[in-house]
Amino acid sequence: MNNVVWHHHDVNVVLRSKMKGQKPCVFWFIGLSGSGKSTISNIVEQMLTKQGRHTYLLDGDNVRHGLCGDLGFTDGARTENIRRVGEVSKLMIDAGLVVLSAFVSPFKADRLKVRALLPEGQFFEVFIDTPLTECEKRDPKGMYKKARAGQIKDFTGIDSPFEVPTNAEIHIQTLGRTPEECALEVIEKWQALQV
Repeated sequence: MNNVVWHHHDVNVVLRSKMKGQKPCVFWFIGLSGSGKSTISNIVEQMLTKQGRHTYLLDGDNVRHGLCGDLGFTDGARTENIRRVGEVSKLMIDAGLVVLSAFVSPFKADRLKVRALLPEGQFFEVFIDTPLTECEKRDPKGMYKKARAGQIKDFTGIDSPFEVPTNAEIHIQTLGRTPEECALEVIEKWQALQV
């Protein structure tokens, strides 16, 4: 990258944030497949939109249809997937948005790299904590069944690790609770962190 120089623009994150009347940040939803990340993040986005916030939701499956459509599910491909989404999230922060990123994000090192891309206080790790047994019961896409049958390799929670976060800003336990209750808890915990 010797011949690439960062070009500074006069319209910046400060102006964009002021225009939107909000402090940009990233909610980084993580958890096993079937934990409820996409459902809960979708409800959180609806709640934030009703508050008049300018948001954008990046969902793992949706991003794999375009931006990350060339990636597989090896450890290296998962790392690259999260790197790309982290860079997109950084651009959206610069646009003054509240970004919701819902990705399995199985590796702690990858999550730390995304956190390091953003200014202090603008990255909120949201651990959607659902036990593997419950995720397998839900199995909304039939992926666990395929992984257990050996039809899918490197599936997180089965034959690829999920590194549980130890210091997520927001920790949501989902068992016995509705997605709406979980989403409301995300908002309440985030607001408490703003004080």
